[in-house]
Amino acid sequence: MKFSTALRDRKKTGTIPVIPDIKCVSPKHGDLLRGRCPIETAELLKNAGAPVMSVVTERENFGGSLELLRSVSETTGLPVLRKDFITNTDDLEISLDCGAAAILLMCATQTEKSLFELHEAAQVLGLEVLVETHTRDEMHWAKKLGATLVGINNRNITQWERDDGTVANTRHLAEFAPENAVLISESGIMTPEEARLAIKSGADAVLIGTALWQATDMAAFYQQLCGSGGMFVEN
Repeated sequence: MKFSTALRDRKKTGTIPVIPDIKCVSPKHGDLLRGRCPIETAELLKNAGAPVMSVVTERENFGGSLELLRSVSETTGLPVLRKDFITNTDDLEISLDCGAAAILLMCATQTEKSLFELHEAAQVLGLEVLVETHTRDEMHWAKKLGATLVGINNRNITQWERDDGTVANTRHLAEFAPENAVLISESGIMTPEEARLAIKSGADAVLIGTALWQATDMAAFYQQLCGSGGMFVEN
């Protein structure tokens, strides 16, 4: 199943599509695993209802790896997004070989030319592309590109997520997203209330990492973020 299709299908159930971010290290909060196995955690979140997964493969700042991507893909069988700083077509082919169904292209780290070229090359390979934006100008690129999967990063990736971004950025940019795109609010979402605010602001799904890893009961918190237990998305 396509990454975007899994999100659309989950949204139809009336609950929030929450994408768990398998991230070993946060530049702001440090070690997130605290002795836990990321593969076992991915399986736990699948059993809690996750329709897709996101895996951070950048090693130096986030402690990720391609081996982690491959293992999560094989273990869960879910559509997986590779989050990393993709710079060339070799990265795309490696992503596909390691089980990714989608890859992240961050406008902040691309030129307009490279963004368009990598987006086209990924599509040729059968990879979906999450085009990540943080500003109005970057959203213009996504719209010009005709992106069908668009992210709004509430934090500034060039500051290594150390800034205090909030879902206010989703509220600010959502109206400028390409029509009919699946819109994902990323980062800075720490509570079920903030997840619902992101959806009310125009997002179709939310991507959450640090808050999940900091939860006492990750599976229960995941279900709270989704709106399980009576907290359903308003249509």
